[in-house]
Amino acid sequence: MTTEEQYRRHGHDADDLAELASRLGDLARYLQQQDGVEDTLRGVVRAAVDTVPGARYAGVSVTEARKSMRTIAGSDELVGKVDQAQIDLGQGPCLDALYGKHVAVLPDMARERRWPRFASRAVELGVGSMLSFQLYVTDDALGALNLYSSDAHAFNDQSEQVGTLFAAHAAVAMADAQQIEGMTRAVSTRDLIGQAKGILIERHRITGDQAFAVLVRASQRTNTKLAHIAEYLVHSGELITEPRL
Repeated sequence: MTTEEQYRRHGHDADDLAELASRLGDLARYLQQQDGVEDTLRGVVRAAVDTVPGARYAGVSVTEARKSMRTIAGSDELVGKVDQAQIDLGQGPCLDALYGKHVAVLPDMARERRWPRFASRAVELGVGSMLSFQLYVTDDALGALNLYSSDAHAFNDQSEQVGTLFAAHAAVAMADAQQIEGMTRAVSTRDLIGQAKGILIERHRITGDQAFAVLVRASQRTNTKLAHIAEYLVHSGELITEPRL
């Protein structure tokens, strides 16, 4: 059963579905207009609070190997504190349930038993309930959208249904932004290497292949990325010949 069918099954009529579709369409266009990954992430957390019923705060976190976790976007400093609690205590939805499930619901933090130490810390921070969505899983890395409320039972079936659709749009927007940023970075790196080769060709009267070989040898000898070797040469006029601490 699709999320749209579930939405209809829970008593929402055609007008509700039309309104939701319109809002999600606006969301997709809004996220596509953001400039780069960071702006897209900020757009995601802002829009999540405005779109998902019950959400007061939102954040995007990245978890690796169920141990290393960091918050890459948050609508409020509280988000980082709650995520840090998962790291400090070694338990929580982003470190466990979301690897096997697409959605994790913590309806009442004061009564949460799956992650008791985390829930206790979250209550101390002023969080009454939480709703998390898996954005992606790559190898042993997880990206998650986390929604928070100061009230217990702030999230209902509609929150989960709308949030699932929202997370799908957010994941696509993040992937597109990362792809574009990666392509832009690749073009920039290629241009820097070309400029660096030009400097060496003119300075030493060598061929393009020989100039590239000089850059590669400098990269290997100094254990420095080729792009950094080229960038330093272009901006300073000097070729890195010794490892830099």
